[in-house]
Amino acid sequence: MSALVIASAQEPPPAPPPVFDEQWLAALRQEALTRGISQATVDLALANIVPEPLVVSRDRTQPELTQSLDAYLTQHLRARTIRRARDAATTHRALLAKVEKAFGIPSAVMVAIWGIESNFGTFTGIRPTIAALATLAYDPRRATLFRSELFDALTILDRGLVPPDTLKGSWAGAMGQPQFMPSSFLRHAIDFDADGRIDIWTTEADVFGSMANYLRAAGWDKGGRWGREVRISRAAMAKIDERVPMRTSGCRARREMTVARPLAEWKKLGVQLASGAPLPVAKIEASLVRGRRRHFLVYDNYDALLDYNCSNSYAVAVGVLADRIAR
Repeated sequence: MSALVIASAQEPPPAPPPVFDEQWLAALRQEALTRGISQATVDLALANIVPEPLVVSRDRTQPELTQSLDAYLTQHLRARTIRRARDAATTHRALLAKVEKAFGIPSAVMVAIWGIESNFGTFTGIRPTIAALATLAYDPRRATLFRSELFDALTILDRGLVPPDTLKGSWAGAMGQPQFMPSSFLRHAIDFDADGRIDIWTTEADVFGSMANYLRAAGWDKGGRWGREVRISRAAMAKIDERVPMRTSGCRARREMTVARPLAEWKKLGVQLASGAPLPVAKIEASLVRGRRRHFLVYDNYDALLDYNCSNSYAVAVGVLADRIAR
């Protein structure tokens, strides 16, 4: 017997594919039925479903959580991205103007979200949404959140809003060009082109209309800014650390921001615009979002961006990209 054959004979057999605990899966099916989801949908969607280990791995290594604010902005706001964003705003100018008129959301903000969420519609995700959400619902880290999203995804199928073979998205269950979670789809996705179906995968009218509908519901104030980049010296930052507390409630990103203070107070603390010019005197409040080198004062509209994706890296990137598009 050759050495190769001996070595092969000693190799352990391949590990069996992972499976869900049958008791857990049975309880999931029963709860779906008690929520009013039909037996046919439950049988179709949950038949032969298995967990996906890659999904759990991705959940542990999200760039919004592992990268610094500065590194995230550098990666997502390259000159090529800004050029593509401006080209997209030009290409879809008429449609964006129509959506902006209907919802009051600036076209540049919609394009910025579109670009960062799905690379201007080129990536909508290929992973079956039900399997991804079931995996995350089974994983104990955020099981309650994803179990709820899984039931919303089953509701989408049960209502016939999206065909089963279309219900695909990211590893986290985010779907279509706006990367809506199922709960967001049910609340905010709309048929903006009035063709009788909601399509956030391939129809730009529904994509932009749904994003705008989401931001309006999140409290976006028409005509308001999202924030400004500012310059803060070490001495000024020391004063801020001493006098301005951090927020204590909300998602992680909100707890990484200071409480809101009037612009006049930030000015007294030594905060300047990134250009070096003094802060404008306006009767509005702002919170501070800090990076390692780059810092931002953010206003109420910033909270609408956090509602879309509660990550300071993400929300600042959207705001800065929108400003570059508009400029």
